[in-house]
This record gives sequence, C-alpha cells and structure tokens, in this order.
Amino acid sequence: MTYQNLAIQHASQVATIVLNRPEVRNAFNETMIAEITHAFADLGGNAEVRAIVLAANGVAFCAGGDLNWMKAMADYTPEQNRADAAQLATMLRTIYQCPKPVIAKVQGDCYAGGLGLVAVCDIVAAVDTAQFCLSEVKIGLIPATISPYVIKAIGESAARRYFITAERFSAETAQKLGLVHEMVSAEKLDESVSLLLKALLAASPNAVTEAKRLVRAIAGQPLTEVLIADTVEEIAKIRASTEGREGVRAFLEKRKPSWLQ
Repeated sequence: MTYQNLAIQHASQVATIVLNRPEVRNAFNETMIAEITHAFADLGGNAEVRAIVLAANGVAFCAGGDLNWMKAMADYTPEQNRADAAQLATMLRTIYQCPKPVIAKVQGDCYAGGLGLVAVCDIVAAVDTAQFCLSEVKIGLIPATISPYVIKAIGESAARRYFITAERFSAETAQKLGLVHEMVSAEKLDESVSLLLKALLAASPNAVTEAKRLVRAIAGQPLTEVLIADTVEEIAKIRASTEGREGVRAFLEKRKPSWLQ
C-alpha cells in the first residue's frame, strides 16, 4: 500500500511508522486513520518485524482531529457519525492489540485523539517539553472513543479531572500519571528509544507477544480460583513452547538463545 500521510521505515527488525502531516500538526482525518490501521495490521503480522515505533514529523506529535474533517462531521447523519467513530475505534484497537510491542516516540505536543494514540502504545518515551491535553469539552465534545485506553493509562481519578477541565498538562505530569514511561530531553529521545528497543529485541519474540496478551487478560480481573488456574495454564504452555524450551536451555548452557544468533 502507498501511504499519503505516513512514512514507513524498516531497520534491524524494527519498523517505524511516522505520522507525516506536519503542516497540520499531524492531525488525523479519515484517510490517515485508515492508513494507520492498515500499517499496524500489516506490520503486526510481519514475521520480520519484532517491534514497532510510532513517531511523527514536525513540531507536534498529533493534534487530534483535522479541522476540515471535523467540519464535515457537522453535516453527518447519526449513521455516518457512528461509522466514522467506528473507524477511529478500529484504529485504536488495532494498535492496542498489535502482537508486536509498540513504542510511542513523542517529540512534541499531544492533544485529544493524539493522546489516545499514545495511550494505546505499550511504552511511551516523550520529550520533557511535550504538552498533553484532552481538549474535547472545549468544543462541545467528549473523548469517548479514546476513553477506555486513556482511563487504563492514567486512572479514573485523573481522567475525571482532565476530561472535564481540558487543562494542558506537562510531560512530567504525564509521567507521574503513568501515561509516559520515559521523559527525556529532545537530544536524548533517540537514545532512549534505542535502549528500549535493545531490551525488547533481547527477549523471546513469542514471550513478548504472550506477555502483552497476558497483561490485557489479567488487568482488572478479580483474584479468583479461575484466574489463578488460568495463570497456571499460561506458564505451563509457555514452558512447553519452542522458544520457552530454547530459552531455558540457553540459560542453563550459558549461551545465547536462538533469537539472538
């Protein structure tokens, strides 16, 4: 597929998806949403890719919805609005459920739906000058489609505040809330992402995928006998897997596992 709004880069088992509409602060429209969805589905199923970085060109990471796209929505029928919102929801779910680890490389401000893009990534590295804002209520809307992921990332209490005040908050605050994992200067952002990728690529590809799935399955569940039995089954399956057996043998034999050779 030829992308109009994205640049795709490949290097050493890592794919980088770059939001490439800097003239509108990487705000997304229906075309960009479809392209992001396609890119993550495609790269998520690519055996040659072990990690994905979501980055952006320009001064902002993502300003949310494109103004022209939002103007068009004013004349949408209820059915058209539902279909449009469903496409955004599909994009977010595709990233969230991507089998490959996803790092958000946030080089600038992140507003509204752009904050949702960050929230669905597994690891977030951001510059210390980045500003974040859930700005929807300022224009009479609510952050409904991104809300499941943002609330998971920052918690219910913080979500209540920032959903209803539309206050801007700093990268430092975003880190304290759990949205940002690594906060660095602009000069160290590349290095920070490289170190994260090094850690990911050192691990078993299958185990990384299964660990991602495990978090989604366990988070928020009550501690029951059924849940405990499920975790027992999970570790039993991974121990019997090809990479599980290889990893343990390599550790005992004091050698590198096959995925590092």
